[in-house]
This record gives sequence, C-alpha cells and structure tokens, in this order.
Amino acid sequence: PFFHSRPPSPRAPSKAAVSYGAASSSPVLRPEPSGESAEEAYWDYQFLFASQRSESPNPILLRIAEGSVPADLPQGIYYLIGPGLLSDDQGSSINPLDGHGYLRAFDFSGGDSVWYSAKYVETEAHREERDGETGRWRFTHRGTFSVLRRGKRVGNLKVMKNVANTCVVSWGGRLLCLWEGGDPYEIDPKTLGTIGTVDLIGDPDPKAGDHRLRPGEWRDFRDFVINVAAQLLKPILRGVFKMPPKRLLSHYKIDGERKRLIVLACSTEDMLLPRSNFTFYEFDGDFELKQRKEFIVEDHLLIHDWGFTDSYYVLMGNRIKLDMPGSLVAASGMAPMVSALAPNTRHNSTPIYLLPRFSADQQRDWKVPIEAPAQLWSTHFSNSFEEQGSHGGLVVQFQAAVCSYQWINFPKMFGYDWRSSRLDPAYMNATQGKEAMLSHLVNVKIKLDVGGAYKECSVDEPSKHWRRSADFPVINPAFAGKKNSYVYAATCSGSRQFLPHFPFDTVVKLNCQDGSVSSWWAGNRRFIGEPTFVSRGGTEEDDGYILVAEYEVSKQMCYLVILDAKRIGKADAVKTKLEVPSFLRFPLGFHGFWANT
Repeated sequence: PFFHSRPPSPRAPSKAAVSYGAASSSPVLRPEPSGESAEEAYWDYQFLFASQRSESPNPILLRIAEGSVPADLPQGIYYLIGPGLLSDDQGSSINPLDGHGYLRAFDFSGGDSVWYSAKYVETEAHREERDGETGRWRFTHRGTFSVLRRGKRVGNLKVMKNVANTCVVSWGGRLLCLWEGGDPYEIDPKTLGTIGTVDLIGDPDPKAGDHRLRPGEWRDFRDFVINVAAQLLKPILRGVFKMPPKRLLSHYKIDGERKRLIVLACSTEDMLLPRSNFTFYEFDGDFELKQRKEFIVEDHLLIHDWGFTDSYYVLMGNRIKLDMPGSLVAASGMAPMVSALAPNTRHNSTPIYLLPRFSADQQRDWKVPIEAPAQLWSTHFSNSFEEQGSHGGLVVQFQAAVCSYQWINFPKMFGYDWRSSRLDPAYMNATQGKEAMLSHLVNVKIKLDVGGAYKECSVDEPSKHWRRSADFPVINPAFAGKKNSYVYAATCSGSRQFLPHFPFDTVVKLNCQDGSVSSWWAGNRRFIGEPTFVSRGGTEEDDGYILVAEYEVSKQMCYLVILDAKRIGKADAVKTKLEVPSFLRFPLGFHGFWANT
C-alpha cells in the first residue's frame, strides 16, 4: 500500500484540537484526523530518514523560533546520536541500524544563545567508505541489518560494522559514542572530532573471553557439546569475521548514588549458542574499574537494554534461536546477516534474571529465571528499583518498553527493503486489531520472600487510561535505581490514518502512582524522537525540562523543543523551540544525553 514514485508537494500542517479524556483527570491530547493520503504518509516516512551529508564542526547560532530559553535551565550540552547516512553514491541503501553515526550537539553554555554543531563519528568503517577527497560514499561493509545492492554480497565478511550510532554518554571527562557490539569511540567534546576507540572492557588476563566450562565442570552431554561448539566458533568469529571476544552493548546505566557508570558485555559466540555470558563493569568518575561481575546462564538470549537496583542487575531476556533457512539466504548475500536469527516463540513466558550485584545471594539460584506470565520482547528500560514489601521481603520493580515476539522480524526493522531502496512504513504500523503487538510500556513487579526466594511476578499496564504504542521511556536521571513516580516516553497521537503508530509525534508523561497521563502533541506531519529529562536541581521529581527533537517533514526542518515537565498537557508546555538551519536538517536520532557544564 505504500509504493509511490515521487513525493507530494509540502503543504501547511493542519490545526490541532485538544480535548481532555473523560477517563483521566489529566489532559490527553486528541488531535483531529489529518485527512492525509497514503502517498503523503509514505514520503513523510522517507523524509524522516533522509541522509544528511553536511557537517557543522564550527558551531552555528540557532534561531529561536518560539519562546525563549528558560533562565533556570542549567548550563550544559545536549548530545544526540543516530544514523546520518543511509544511502551511498553507488545505489545501495542500508537499514537505519547500520547508518553511520552522526553526532549532534546543542550547547546551552551561553545563556540565551544556543549553538549547534554536528559531525560524523570517524569510525574505521567511515574512513573506508567515504572518499576523503571527493566526499563520495561507497558502502563496502555489509553490516548486520543490510544488503548491499551495488556492493560485494557473496563472501563479504564485513558484518560487524561499528558505526557508533546508538548511544552517547559523557563520563569522567570523556565523551563516548557507543554501538551494539564493539568498542565505543571517544569524541573531543569541543570540536566533535573523533579521537579513537576506547577499550573499556580490556582484561589483562590472557584467558579473558574464554568462558568454556572445564571438563570437571561439565554437568551433562549438553555442556560438552556447547563447549566444543564454542571452541570451533571462536576462530571463525574472531579470526575470519574480526569480531571482538566480547560485545559491549550500547546501553549503559549511571548509579548516581555511588557515582558509577555501569556497562554490560556479552561473549561474541553467545549469538549462536544456547548459553549466554554477561559481564558487568562498574567505573567511578575517573574511569577506574571498581567492580567486574560475570554470569553464565543456560539460555539463548538477545539483550539490548537492562536495569539495576541496589542489589541486582536486572535482565529481561529476549529468547532467540538459529534460523537455518535464513542463515543460508544470508550467506548468499541476498538477505541481511541478522536473518540467521529469529525469536524463539516456544515459551509462553518471559525470562527475567535478577543477578546479584554485590552479595553472593545464596538464598536463591540466580541461574534459574523468573518466568513473567507473558511472552514479551523488551526493547528499552526506563528504570528499575527495589523496596521493602509489606510481606517482609524485597519487591523489585521495573518499567520497560516491550512488544510481541510475533511482530519482531529482524531483516525488516524500520520497514527496510534493500531492493526498492526505501523504507516501508507498513511494517511499523500494525493493521487493525493487532496494535498490541507493537511497542508499549509495561510495569513488572517481582516479590521475593525474606530469604530472597521468588514468590510471584506480575506484568501490568502502567495506566488504564492510556494504551497507545510507545517507546524510548525515560525518567529524571537523579532517580535511576530508586523509586520513581514519573515516566516520559515517545508515543503516537493516532491522528495519521496511514501512520497511526509510528513515527511518534507525542510526548506522554505517565504518573506511575495513580495512572494519570498528560501529553504534548508536536502537530500534524511532525515527528519526535526520544525525550530527555533535564533537572532544574529542585527536590520534586518532575521539576525540570524535557528536551526532544522535532522533525517537521512537511517543510523538511528540524527543531529542538524544550518542554516544562510540570506543564505537559497544558497550553504553555512549550518554553522554547530552536530551529536548526534547513541545510543541516538531520534524520531521526536514536538516543541522547544531557551533560552539565
């Protein structure tokens, strides 16, 4: 239904109608239907992921399109990372997940003046695929989620394409861009120039990354087979495909109480074996390693995001399996390499691992997962925490964005179609009656008894007043690992007939205590990315601002919007709208970070 030869002419956005939901005491935006055509929706989706080849290493003063910069906004820099280039000069288009990292910086250090700069992360793949003299691009790496239309397919071993495009963090005086499966790249915060890779998880132990069980530790024939397979895979994955012994995941956590940065790594061969190795690293403010803890679980899992509490690392496992037909097609070069994996739908529950962070936790066998009573694929965590329950034991809770296993199709993420060089928005927008398959928020509660043994687990909707598709949940970072009352997320208004669920166009504020919701809608033919909370420094949890990138595809413009977190749902929620010059408009970003200066 989404196939058209040329984009429609831009037209002015329609006005919104705001009403208040009868089921909730808080304002919920209900815009009028847009009356769009399928053609218009199709090209709006393409414009959202249009490549940006220009850079701005020298900061540019942004025009204030609306309002003024709040006087009590702390001085700092908002960083946003995501793919910048999705098509080359040879006719190949790639999945946004494989797009070269494009770092954007909004500098609020000058009072009312906000300066913008943007630059590509100069990764090894970037240097190989871009001609430094002509500026032309030629994709040579397959990547994990893409197929090269004009490049080498059969025998192309360049699968692990570290594009540093997923997360960004400023810690210990260093600015890092992270990717799902390789070393982060360090960036000069003043120039956005790339310094080089950082080996955060390097281990002087010569046996580091060797996680096989020794013969005396084998429990059965299955252990023996897995260990033999692991030894056979290592020279192939590490030697032929040049994969690191451990894959550093892109999502990190910051424990504000202990002032620690926590990262998670997995063994490379875990992708292909029914056993998962997780190693957590905790760094202090000087990047000194304070703790390293390793866990091996007997399950074939794919982890993207996770959580922590005072006592536990929290994993909501996504079960996967090898797809042999998909592996053959991927090996032929006619499908992305990720086609070799598929969700394992054999179980009707979701494994949750509470891994002891400090103590040995001998009261409960952490290797045995807590099976949540629903089959859910987790994408992002907003927060996790623990508190003393009325029954005397601990209650561990976390909020996360999840979707259905039936919706997951790795080669089609974002609607990727390498043959047409387009993205099909139909994949991200389920048909009538299947909306529950898409990403949405849940609250998970686990009760442990006094001795730490598992008692019960529940999975609930965070609010009975709001059930729309949503992702990118965030909180006030000062409450990370502690009980929080508010979650902010990117969601949809449902005003687009052909884009009812994605891309997102609304920021929702959810009260976890009473279930009330309030929201801010960007407007017709405008989309948003991940919200980021910036605290004013007060004691109230929602005393701060929400920063979110807005993409006005009807005019092919980008803005940074500042919302008063307390006023979301009110007419005066928008405090500032900063306009990025049209020649520097950028595609949808993934994750951001606010660094106080």
